Amino acid sequence: MQSKKIRVLLADDHTILRRGVRMLVDSQLDMEVVGEAKTGREAIDEVRKLKPDIVVMDVSMPELNGIEGTRQICDEFTETKVLALSMHKDSVYVREILRAGARGYLLKDSEDDDLLKAIRAVARGEAFLSPAISFAVLTDYKKHVSNPVDLLTSREREILAMIAEGKANKEIATILNLSVYTVESHRGSVMEKLNLHNTGDIVRFALRSGLIS
Repeated sequence: MQSKKIRVLLADDHTILRRGVRMLVDSQLDMEVVGEAKTGREAIDEVRKLKPDIVVMDVSMPELNGIEGTRQICDEFTETKVLALSMHKDSVYVREILRAGARGYLLKDSEDDDLLKAIRAVARGEAFLSPAISFAVLTDYKKHVSNPVDLLTSREREILAMIAEGKANKEIATILNLSVYTVESHRGSVMEKLNLHNTGDIVRFALRSGLIS
């Protein structure tokens, strides 16, 4: 009797990459792609609908980046595990998406077999890091015992990222179905908590923290 397949959701804004990963995963006897998403927000919606075992999540995506998407998925869907697949070797991206709840981090230039090993390892409840970034992660861990991002609520992190991406308060309010007043209130709270004084400060902080790329 064949064991249950690992159900995989692909979240990446590059169609060609999704297509290639899908072909690789679907060629395996023990796993299958059950859905795709091209934005972080779509990924959350698809997880809610499909309940996959694994989300292969790009770090940099439109609307809602992979770090915040991962955080929301891990908070809301405890049975679904996230494997980050990214071109970024910078330790800040690795640190932030692992802090958000991802169980593994794989570089996009990894071998096909590494991706399959990573999916299987994360599905078993294990962690998986690309060998090329393992040392950077260990070094970075020693330098960061706390992070100002932890001062923010999930909504504040989301709004901070949108501001840093250049979205106006009215546009953010429309996307999140909030009032402009509420967005302005969150913005003020973010700036107060982080001691930021203008939009330029917000952009620089978001870049340093890996909230935007």
